[in-house]
Amino acid sequence: MLLILKNAAFLTSLLAASLLFVGGCQTVNTTQGGLVGVNRTQIMSPLVSSQQLEQQATLTYSSLLTKETQKGDLNPDPAQTARVRRIASRLIPQTAVFRPDALKWNWQVNVIRSDEVNAWCMPGGKIAIYTGIITQLKLSDDEIAAIMGHEIAHALREHAREQASEQSLAQIGMVGAVLAGAGQNTVNTAGQLYQLGIGLPHSRTHETEADRIGVELAARAGYDPRAAIGMWQKMAQLGGSKPPEFLSTHPSAATRMADLQVYAAKVMPLYQQSKRN
Repeated sequence: MLLILKNAAFLTSLLAASLLFVGGCQTVNTTQGGLVGVNRTQIMSPLVSSQQLEQQATLTYSSLLTKETQKGDLNPDPAQTARVRRIASRLIPQTAVFRPDALKWNWQVNVIRSDEVNAWCMPGGKIAIYTGIITQLKLSDDEIAAIMGHEIAHALREHAREQASEQSLAQIGMVGAVLAGAGQNTVNTAGQLYQLGIGLPHSRTHETEADRIGVELAARAGYDPRAAIGMWQKMAQLGGSKPPEFLSTHPSAATRMADLQVYAAKVMPLYQQSKRN
Protein backbone atom coordinates (compact mmCIF):
# COMPACT_ATOMS: atom_id res chain seq x y z
CA MET A 1 0.00 0.00 0.00
CA LEU A 2 2.81 2.42 0.91
CA LEU A 3 4.57 1.69 -2.40
CA ILE A 4 1.35 2.38 -4.30
CA LEU A 5 0.93 5.71 -2.50
CA LYS A 6 4.52 6.67 -3.25
CA ASN A 7 4.09 5.81 -6.93
CA ALA A 8 0.82 7.76 -7.01
CA ALA A 9 2.48 10.79 -5.46
CA PHE A 10 5.35 10.57 -7.95
CA LEU A 11 3.05 10.25 -10.98
CA THR A 12 0.86 13.10 -9.72
CA SER A 13 3.89 15.35 -9.25
CA LEU A 14 5.13 14.42 -12.72
CA LEU A 15 1.76 15.24 -14.25
CA ALA A 16 1.56 18.54 -12.40
CA ALA A 17 5.05 19.52 -13.53
CA SER A 18 4.32 18.62 -17.13
CA LEU A 19 1.15 20.70 -17.15
CA LEU A 20 3.13 23.81 -16.29
CA PHE A 21 5.01 23.54 -19.56
CA VAL A 22 2.37 22.16 -21.91
CA GLY A 23 0.22 25.29 -22.21
CA GLY A 24 2.72 28.05 -21.51
CA CYS A 25 1.06 28.77 -18.17
CA GLN A 26 1.21 32.12 -16.47
CA THR A 27 1.71 32.55 -12.74
CA VAL A 28 -0.47 35.32 -11.33
CA ASN A 29 -2.02 36.49 -8.11
CA THR A 30 -5.50 37.75 -8.85
CA THR A 31 -5.95 39.54 -5.52
CA GLN A 32 -4.01 41.33 -2.85
CA GLY A 33 -3.70 39.33 0.36
CA GLY A 34 -5.77 41.42 2.75
CA LEU A 35 -5.45 40.99 6.49
CA VAL A 36 -6.19 37.26 6.13
CA GLY A 37 -3.11 36.87 3.95
CA VAL A 38 -4.42 34.94 0.94
CA ASN A 39 -1.27 35.22 -1.15
CA ARG A 40 -1.09 31.92 -3.00
CA THR A 41 0.37 32.23 -6.50
CA GLN A 42 -2.09 30.94 -9.09
CA ILE A 43 -1.42 29.17 -12.37
CA MET A 44 -3.52 30.29 -15.32
CA SER A 45 -3.58 29.01 -18.88
CA PRO A 46 -3.50 31.56 -21.72
CA LEU A 47 -6.18 29.37 -23.29
CA VAL A 48 -8.66 30.64 -20.69
CA SER A 49 -9.08 34.41 -20.33
CA SER A 50 -10.90 36.46 -17.72
CA GLN A 51 -12.75 38.31 -20.47
CA GLN A 52 -14.06 35.09 -22.02
CA LEU A 53 -15.34 33.80 -18.70
CA GLU A 54 -16.97 37.11 -17.79
CA GLN A 55 -18.71 37.31 -21.17
CA GLN A 56 -19.97 33.76 -20.82
CA ALA A 57 -21.09 34.45 -17.24
CA THR A 58 -23.04 37.51 -18.39
CA LEU A 59 -24.85 35.50 -21.07
CA THR A 60 -25.56 32.59 -18.73
CA TYR A 61 -26.78 34.87 -15.95
CA SER A 62 -29.07 36.80 -18.30
CA SER A 63 -30.53 33.57 -19.63
CA LEU A 64 -31.12 32.31 -16.09
CA LEU A 65 -32.87 35.51 -15.03
CA THR A 66 -35.15 35.29 -18.05
CA LYS A 67 -36.04 31.69 -17.26
CA GLU A 68 -36.68 32.41 -13.57
CA THR A 69 -38.77 35.46 -14.44
CA GLN A 70 -40.95 33.36 -16.74
CA LYS A 71 -41.45 30.86 -13.92
CA GLY A 72 -42.30 33.64 -11.47
CA ASP A 73 -39.36 32.66 -9.24
CA LEU A 74 -37.11 35.69 -9.64
CA ASN A 75 -37.12 37.97 -6.59
CA PRO A 76 -40.51 36.69 -5.39
CA ASP A 77 -40.42 38.58 -2.10
CA PRO A 78 -39.53 42.29 -2.50
CA ALA A 79 -38.61 42.65 1.18
CA GLN A 80 -36.31 39.64 1.04
CA THR A 81 -34.67 40.89 -2.15
CA ALA A 82 -34.17 44.34 -0.62
CA ARG A 83 -32.57 42.71 2.43
CA VAL A 84 -30.12 40.68 0.34
CA ARG A 85 -29.24 43.64 -1.87
CA ARG A 86 -28.70 45.87 1.16
CA ILE A 87 -26.17 43.38 2.54
CA ALA A 88 -24.48 43.10 -0.86
CA SER A 89 -24.27 46.89 -1.15
CA ARG A 90 -22.16 46.94 2.01
CA LEU A 91 -19.95 44.02 0.97
CA ILE A 92 -19.15 45.07 -2.59
CA PRO A 93 -17.22 48.29 -1.72
CA GLN A 94 -14.92 46.19 0.50
CA THR A 95 -13.75 44.17 -2.52
CA ALA A 96 -11.35 47.02 -3.35
CA VAL A 97 -9.10 45.82 -0.52
CA PHE A 98 -8.44 42.66 -2.52
CA ARG A 99 -8.70 43.98 -6.08
CA PRO A 100 -9.60 47.61 -6.86
CA ASP A 101 -10.81 46.77 -10.37
CA ALA A 102 -13.73 44.81 -8.88
CA LEU A 103 -15.45 48.11 -8.10
CA LYS A 104 -15.90 48.56 -11.86
CA TRP A 105 -17.61 45.20 -12.35
CA ASN A 106 -21.25 45.22 -13.40
CA TRP A 107 -22.49 43.72 -10.14
CA GLN A 108 -25.95 42.17 -10.10
CA VAL A 109 -27.71 40.64 -7.11
CA ASN A 110 -30.90 38.58 -7.32
CA VAL A 111 -32.88 36.10 -5.25
CA ILE A 112 -34.25 32.90 -6.81
CA ARG A 113 -37.14 30.96 -5.29
CA SER A 114 -35.90 27.39 -4.84
CA ASP A 115 -35.71 24.83 -2.06
CA GLU A 116 -32.05 24.33 -2.93
CA VAL A 117 -29.63 25.41 -0.19
CA ASN A 118 -27.29 27.34 -2.42
CA ALA A 119 -25.78 30.67 -3.43
CA TRP A 120 -23.13 31.65 -5.96
CA CYS A 121 -21.26 34.50 -7.61
CA MET A 122 -20.24 34.17 -11.26
CA PRO A 123 -17.13 35.83 -12.73
CA GLY A 124 -17.63 39.57 -12.98
CA GLY A 125 -19.96 39.82 -9.98
CA LYS A 126 -23.20 38.09 -10.99
CA ILE A 127 -24.75 36.94 -7.69
CA ALA A 128 -27.71 34.69 -6.92
CA ILE A 129 -28.92 33.48 -3.56
CA TYR A 130 -31.68 30.89 -3.28
CA THR A 131 -34.60 31.29 -0.92
CA GLY A 132 -33.96 27.77 0.38
CA ILE A 133 -30.70 28.69 2.06
CA ILE A 134 -32.25 31.74 3.72
CA THR A 135 -35.41 30.07 5.00
CA GLN A 136 -34.16 26.57 5.82
CA LEU A 137 -31.15 27.86 7.76
CA LYS A 138 -33.07 30.84 9.19
CA LEU A 139 -30.15 33.09 8.31
CA SER A 140 -29.37 36.30 10.13
CA ASP A 141 -27.96 39.28 8.22
CA ASP A 142 -24.50 38.40 9.54
CA GLU A 143 -24.85 34.84 8.21
CA ILE A 144 -26.06 36.03 4.81
CA ALA A 145 -23.04 38.33 4.71
CA ALA A 146 -20.78 35.35 5.45
CA ILE A 147 -22.28 33.35 2.59
CA MET A 148 -22.23 36.21 0.11
CA GLY A 149 -18.71 37.21 1.14
CA HIS A 150 -17.57 33.64 0.50
CA GLU A 151 -19.16 33.55 -2.96
CA ILE A 152 -17.82 36.99 -3.87
CA ALA A 153 -14.36 35.80 -2.85
CA HIS A 154 -14.52 33.01 -5.44
CA ALA A 155 -15.10 35.64 -8.14
CA LEU A 156 -12.35 37.93 -6.84
CA ARG A 157 -9.82 35.08 -6.86
CA GLU A 158 -11.04 33.89 -10.30
CA HIS A 159 -11.30 30.35 -9.03
CA ALA A 160 -13.50 29.39 -11.99
CA ARG A 161 -10.76 30.50 -14.38
CA GLU A 162 -8.14 28.65 -12.38
CA GLN A 163 -10.16 25.43 -12.46
CA ALA A 164 -10.83 25.81 -16.18
CA SER A 165 -7.10 26.36 -16.75
CA GLU A 166 -6.18 23.23 -14.84
CA GLN A 167 -8.77 21.15 -16.66
CA SER A 168 -7.73 22.38 -20.11
CA LEU A 169 -4.08 21.67 -19.38
CA ALA A 170 -4.91 18.26 -17.96
CA GLN A 171 -6.77 17.43 -21.17
CA ILE A 172 -3.80 18.54 -23.23
CA GLY A 173 -1.54 16.41 -21.05
CA MET A 174 -3.78 13.37 -21.58
CA VAL A 175 -3.79 13.88 -25.34
CA GLY A 176 0.00 14.17 -25.23
CA ALA A 177 0.21 10.91 -23.30
CA VAL A 178 -1.94 9.14 -25.89
CA LEU A 179 0.16 10.51 -28.75
CA ALA A 180 3.28 9.33 -26.92
CA GLY A 181 1.89 5.81 -26.92
CA ALA A 182 0.40 5.51 -23.44
CA GLY A 183 -2.31 2.88 -23.11
CA GLN A 184 -5.87 3.68 -22.05
CA ASN A 185 -5.32 2.18 -18.59
CA THR A 186 -2.31 4.44 -18.06
CA VAL A 187 -4.26 7.47 -19.21
CA ASN A 188 -7.18 6.58 -16.95
CA THR A 189 -4.85 6.10 -13.99
CA ALA A 190 -3.17 9.44 -14.69
CA GLY A 191 -6.60 11.09 -14.77
CA GLN A 192 -7.55 9.60 -11.42
CA LEU A 193 -4.24 10.64 -9.91
CA TYR A 194 -4.70 14.14 -11.26
CA GLN A 195 -8.11 14.35 -9.60
CA LEU A 196 -6.89 13.01 -6.25
CA GLY A 197 -3.54 14.77 -6.23
CA ILE A 198 -4.37 18.10 -7.87
CA GLY A 199 -8.03 18.65 -8.75
CA LEU A 200 -9.70 17.90 -5.41
CA PRO A 201 -6.97 19.44 -3.19
CA HIS A 202 -7.03 22.64 -5.26
CA SER A 203 -10.83 22.76 -5.01
CA ARG A 204 -10.57 22.49 -1.22
CA THR A 205 -7.93 25.24 -1.24
CA HIS A 206 -10.30 27.47 -3.18
CA GLU A 207 -13.00 26.92 -0.57
CA THR A 208 -10.63 27.77 2.27
CA GLU A 209 -9.47 30.94 0.51
CA ALA A 210 -13.07 31.98 -0.07
CA ASP A 211 -13.90 31.34 3.60
CA ARG A 212 -11.02 33.53 4.74
CA ILE A 213 -11.61 36.38 2.31
CA GLY A 214 -15.34 36.14 3.00
CA VAL A 215 -14.99 36.78 6.72
CA GLU A 216 -12.75 39.76 6.04
CA LEU A 217 -15.24 41.25 3.59
CA ALA A 218 -18.02 40.74 6.13
CA ALA A 219 -16.01 42.26 8.98
CA ARG A 220 -15.05 45.32 6.95
CA ALA A 221 -18.71 45.75 5.97
CA GLY A 222 -19.81 45.75 9.60
CA TYR A 223 -21.05 42.16 9.87
CA ASP A 224 -19.88 39.87 12.64
CA PRO A 225 -17.33 37.47 11.07
CA ARG A 226 -18.04 34.86 13.76
CA ALA A 227 -21.42 34.29 12.10
CA ALA A 228 -19.64 32.16 9.48
CA ILE A 229 -18.96 29.56 12.16
CA GLY A 230 -22.60 29.42 13.20
CA MET A 231 -23.68 29.19 9.59
CA TRP A 232 -21.50 26.11 9.06
CA GLN A 233 -22.87 24.58 12.22
CA LYS A 234 -26.32 24.94 10.69
CA MET A 235 -25.10 23.45 7.42
CA ALA A 236 -23.63 20.46 9.26
CA GLN A 237 -26.97 19.87 10.98
CA LEU A 238 -28.72 19.48 7.62
CA GLY A 239 -27.21 16.01 7.55
CA GLY A 240 -26.85 13.81 4.50
CA SER A 241 -24.02 11.46 3.64
CA LYS A 242 -20.70 13.07 2.75
CA PRO A 243 -17.53 11.53 1.30
CA PRO A 244 -14.24 11.54 3.22
CA GLU A 245 -12.56 14.95 3.01
CA PHE A 246 -9.76 13.73 0.69
CA LEU A 247 -12.41 12.63 -1.83
CA SER A 248 -14.42 15.84 -1.58
CA THR A 249 -14.32 19.17 -3.40
CA HIS A 250 -14.91 20.91 -0.05
CA PRO A 251 -13.22 20.73 3.35
CA SER A 252 -15.27 18.98 6.01
CA ALA A 253 -17.52 21.12 8.19
CA ALA A 254 -15.24 20.48 11.18
CA THR A 255 -12.17 21.61 9.24
CA ARG A 256 -13.92 24.72 8.02
CA MET A 257 -15.22 25.71 11.43
CA ALA A 258 -11.78 25.26 12.99
CA ASP A 259 -10.18 27.45 10.31
CA LEU A 260 -12.94 30.05 10.56
CA GLN A 261 -12.44 30.26 14.33
CA VAL A 262 -8.87 31.41 13.68
CA TYR A 263 -9.63 33.83 10.85
CA ALA A 264 -12.79 35.28 12.33
CA ALA A 265 -10.75 36.18 15.39
CA LYS A 266 -8.06 37.67 13.17
CA VAL A 267 -10.48 40.09 11.50
CA MET A 268 -12.47 41.00 14.62
CA PRO A 269 -10.58 44.33 14.96
CA LEU A 270 -11.87 45.27 11.49
CA TYR A 271 -15.42 44.48 12.59
CA GLN A 272 -15.04 46.46 15.79
CA GLN A 273 -13.60 49.41 13.85
CA SER A 274 -16.46 49.28 11.34
CA LYS A 275 -18.99 49.44 14.18
CA ARG A 276 -17.31 52.56 15.56
CA ASN A 277 -17.43 54.37 12.22
